[in-house]
Order: sequence, then structure tokens, then C-alpha cells
Amino acid sequence: MSQKKIKVLIVDDSALVRQILVEILKRARDIEVVGTASDPFMAREKIKETNPDVLTLDVEMPRMDGLTFLANLMRLRPMPVLMISSLTERGADTTLKALELGAFDFVSKPKVDVAGTLADFSEEILTKIRAAAGTRVVARSNPAAFPAPVVPKHSADAILPAADSVTAVKRMLRTTDRVIAIGASTGGTEAIRAVLTALPADSPAIVIAQHIPAAFSGPFAKRMDGLCALRVSEPVDGQYIMAGHVYIAPGGRHLLIERDGARYRCRLNDGPPVNRHCPSVDVLFRSVASQVGPNAVGVILTGMGDDGARGLKEMHDMGAPTLAQDEATSVVWGMPGAAVKLGAVDDVLPLNRVASEIMRLVGNSAAQPAAMSR
Repeated sequence: MSQKKIKVLIVDDSALVRQILVEILKRARDIEVVGTASDPFMAREKIKETNPDVLTLDVEMPRMDGLTFLANLMRLRPMPVLMISSLTERGADTTLKALELGAFDFVSKPKVDVAGTLADFSEEILTKIRAAAGTRVVARSNPAAFPAPVVPKHSADAILPAADSVTAVKRMLRTTDRVIAIGASTGGTEAIRAVLTALPADSPAIVIAQHIPAAFSGPFAKRMDGLCALRVSEPVDGQYIMAGHVYIAPGGRHLLIERDGARYRCRLNDGPPVNRHCPSVDVLFRSVASQVGPNAVGVILTGMGDDGARGLKEMHDMGAPTLAQDEATSVVWGMPGAAVKLGAVDDVLPLNRVASEIMRLVGNSAAQPAAMSR
């Protein structure tokens, strides 16, 4: 019996991009391109005709902008949408708004040499389309049936060695400063927003590794800063971390925490991708395990793959309480599920309870249901 194919509709005003996406998707045995459209009005008719499982959508479209179309789509005919976004600050901001409206995820479209560079993202496009389809309409594909990415999969050992637990714990007993470490991937920008906007301004310092391109991490941090009671920013190398502040790893660089006496610093590392990601959640969590130990709280949110599971286990083994977002509220329960399977998680919670549990663990019950004014 043949496997049901994932039906994809491509919506992009660029004929070249449509052609490249069609060629990429035609190579996959489990995906069928059921149509293309150059603008939202044509896309609306194609959706009625073809009933696609997944839609790829350009963020900037003629006749109707992509955000307006997406908002209407999610209201009238909800379906998984993969945004194809330009690597510009404007494109990043629009994409973050699209994720807020309900888009599944995004793939970065280069500003120059689209034909040469977009093809480099073929594996990412295929992986995210399969994951998108698996969340609602089409059962998850068997990963063994398709070729794996050829990018080397380094572990966190490529950036820093695992800590000796006895030595690390003895070193950390000299301070009681708390640090909250959060990791996320697919669906993570909105999950992080939900957590941060529910935390009070006097929360302990928060460090975050979210899988995100370099052009997007700055606008994401700026967007969170405007929504939260906390101060949110991308850190610079060597910056001391402070309570009431959130530090989001820059895209393309690993974020680590380093102990400096009774204080902590942010360290940025340009090493290779770990678990094919940079920043890597495993790298951040491992550094927190070795430098902060039981004074930390580890939180793993929605995301594809298993990055962060081993690092969270190291935090757990150092005595830090650990939380995972539950499957029902995750866009993809890959990373949290892997952490649960590994025995790295103390408690599995729906997203709307994560902030209050964090604050309970750090001795502050002031988590709010919405953002506080500053």
C-alpha cells in the first residue's frame, strides 16, 4: 500500500523562487506539489481546488500582503503554513508577526543569488514541511525512509567538555544567585513570548537558546523587549548577567554561561554547529549545568529534533529542577519529548503553566498572566 503524499501549495510572487521550490519538492518521494500561486488571491482559489496539507508562503506579496492573507487563512481555513522569509530586518519582523498569527515555522530566503543559495536549504525545507504536515493532517513520515542531512552532527563536546559533578557543585555553593535557562526551536518564538510575558520584572536572570538565523535573533530580542516586563537583549561577549534581564543567544553563535567569582558572564562562541544548530541548546544547558548547577532552572520548550535533551539531563544530574512543555501545547514535541525519554525532566507542563512553575521554583509566586508595564 503506497504512503499518502503530503500535498503542498507554493505561494510566492517570484517565478524563480516558485520554480526552485517545485524542483526541491519534486525530489521527495513523500511530497507532491499540487499547485503554485503568485499572489494571495490566486492562492485562495488554489486552496479550494487542491485542498493542500501544507502551504509555503512568501512574507511580502502583491495585491495582498502575506500577513493579511495569513490572518484570514488562519481564521477561515486553518492549516500548516511554512513562511519563506527574506534575511532582512524587515523580513525578520514580518516573519515574527507571521509566527504570532499561527505560521508553523519559516525558512530564510537569501537576498542575493536566490537560485544558488535557496537550494542549499532544501533539506531544511523538506524537514519542516514533513513536520508541519505531521502536526495536523498527514502522519509523521518515517525518517529512515529519507536521506539524512549530510551536515556533521557535533555534540556539545565540540564546544566544551562535560563538567565533573562533584567539583562543579562544590564551586557553585558559594552563591545563591538563580539562573533560568530556556531552550526551544520550532514554535519556540511564540512559546518563549508566552513564558516571558507572564514573568515579573524582578525574575532571576534568564538565558535563552532559540534556533534562529543571525538576521532574526536581534529583531526577536527587540520584539520581546517591547512586550515583557523584563529587559530583553542579545548579549555581548563577557557581559555580566543580572536579575530582571533576559539574554537571547545571537543567531549563528553559541551562548555559554561562565562563572566569575560570585557573578556570571555571557560568553559567545563561534564554534561549529552542535546537533546541526548554532546556537545550540545543549551547549547552553551544559554550560549552565557546570557553572550554575543546582541554582539553575532548566526549561525545554517546543521544537524539532533532540537538541537540549542531553544538556537538560546534565542540569538535572547537577541538581537543577527541570521542566518540559507538554505535547498538547507544543507545535512539535521533538525536543521536549526527547528530554522526557532521557529522564531529564522533573515536570511536564502545558505552556500556560510554565512561567508560574518557574517562579514557584525560584521562590517567587508573582508570575503574571500578561505582560507588565515598565
